[in-house]
Amino acid sequence: MADVELVTGSRLYAGRGAFTRQRYLVGYALLTPAVLYMGALVGAPFFFSLYLSLSDASVGNQVARYVGLQNFFAIFQDSTFRMALRNTVQFTVIAGIFKGLLGTLLAFLLMQEVRGKKLVRALVVIPWTLPVAISALAWKWMFDSQFSAINWVGVHLHLISGWPIWLGEPGLAMASVIIVNVWRGFPFGAIVLLAAFSAVPLELVDAGKVDGANFWQRYTRIVVPIIAPILFVGLLFDTVFTLGDLSIVYILTQGGPLGATEILPTRALEIGIQAGALGRGAAISLILFPILVPVVYFLLRILRRREAL
Repeated sequence: MADVELVTGSRLYAGRGAFTRQRYLVGYALLTPAVLYMGALVGAPFFFSLYLSLSDASVGNQVARYVGLQNFFAIFQDSTFRMALRNTVQFTVIAGIFKGLLGTLLAFLLMQEVRGKKLVRALVVIPWTLPVAISALAWKWMFDSQFSAINWVGVHLHLISGWPIWLGEPGLAMASVIIVNVWRGFPFGAIVLLAAFSAVPLELVDAGKVDGANFWQRYTRIVVPIIAPILFVGLLFDTVFTLGDLSIVYILTQGGPLGATEILPTRALEIGIQAGALGRGAAISLILFPILVPVVYFLLRILRRREAL
């Protein structure tokens, strides 16, 4: 009898192991197309840019020589690059804060039961779904030094005095590109938060109300800990998208005036494409990679630890 049970148990163990291996194989097979696609779309350009950044490749040279880290040392000696790096950090941080605040506020508004809520949700995502060139050109017209619709409305409503040149003054130019980036990006944050809020059990929120917790306490101590993984992923995506936002700045100001809106993508375009120094332009485009990698690594570790709890 014991031998029969032993044989049966070994068969069950072997069957379970075969099922587990088969499930892993199916999972790997389903992931393979996505991995190949990402490797071709992201991996190949990245390694090619890395190769260019370690060489003296240029439009005029048919053969590129290996120069090591010489391109990276050279760009840090460029005052315009240092200004672009500072502007990039400022642009990303300020735009990210405002997109987070406005996205949270919009998500709470969209959760309310009002008539025509579906239509409102569809209209809200229009800035994010519009082609960036069309929206940026529309904003460029609204910021025009002579025919600015923003100035006309502001003057007639007595909100501003004079006739500000939005894209011609350094401080206003940076504020303008931040405004357009926030206008375009905060609906995405609202959609992410709206999806996250729907995953919060209402029983926990109602329990907080019964215990006397106010709105801020319920949000920070109940809602935020539950949706933290989604917030981390949304923050990561928004940071990467903002750091690489070339179109808005290039269409509105092309990095001017006097380099006030010069950011790393526009500087890489000027050096690598317009000036033809492919190696140095690739080095500029890769300069934030060693900074972003640790940030992404620690965020993913935090998410993994939260899932394991």
